Amino acid sequence: MAERRDEAGATTIVVLALAFALVLVAWGAGSVVGTVVAHRAAQNAADLAALAAAQDGCSIAAEVAAANNVRLVSCQVEGADALVEVAVAVPTAMGREVRARARAGPS
Repeated sequence: MAERRDEAGATTIVVLALAFALVLVAWGAGSVVGTVVAHRAAQNAADLAALAAAQDGCSIAAEVAAANNVRLVSCQVEGADALVEVAVAVPTAMGREVRARARAGPS
């Protein structure tokens, strides 16, 4: 006589494993999107801060950076050229930040 195996509950385990995998994929996609959005915001703020630094100096660049919710990492003004670097925290990744640089001055 053939022995029958009881497979009751196997579907529950498969569904839980698939749900866990789906949560991991969604979290990963959210992290990527959050990083891209944060980098775009940092680049925009760096551009604005560089323009401000080229015109009015680094103190104004720091104010512009703060107004755009980024941290001014560095600011150098050499003649009419300004080079700034800003950083912003990525909301979906704990403790991670993205940086952006921008240069402004006469062409």
